[in-house]
Amino acid sequence: MDSITIREAVLTDAQGISDVLQDIAAAGKRNKRCDVDFAREHYVADPDRIRCSVAVQGDQALGFQSLKRAIENNPYGAPVGWGVIGTHIRPSAARRGVGRALFRATLLAAQESGLSAIDATISPTNTEGLAYCSAMGFVDYRQHDGARCKSYSLT
Repeated sequence: MDSITIREAVLTDAQGISDVLQDIAAAGKRNKRCDVDFAREHYVADPDRIRCSVAVQGDQALGFQSLKRAIENNPYGAPVGWGVIGTHIRPSAARRGVGRALFRATLLAAQESGLSAIDATISPTNTEGLAYCSAMGFVDYRQHDGARCKSYSLT
């Protein structure tokens, strides 16, 4: 079996990222857009992107993690200047260390960008996402509009 590679996402990864999102939606764990244009615009080429890392095995994307800079009026309500993280793992790749490997790359990018903290805004029904963030060292810091917000301090 091929090993898992973590690398920075490029425009041609938009299809693989879309495939990951579609698998998550098919498992009943996502109800937002999953198309290639959304993947490209929201993750790979987002103007606030610090880094989008993709985990690949062979020619298949297993998951990805997006780190963006929180700007004024960001949709998560994260403090301006923090990072905002989004983690998406194909259900068939769960519990294989993909998320932990992605976070190592994201953490390095966050440190290099001078961020003081990272926000993870998660649905309270996403037990896997909440457990993952806690395992990575995130702690609860607020709740709003049906979301739990966790932070990871870089200072």
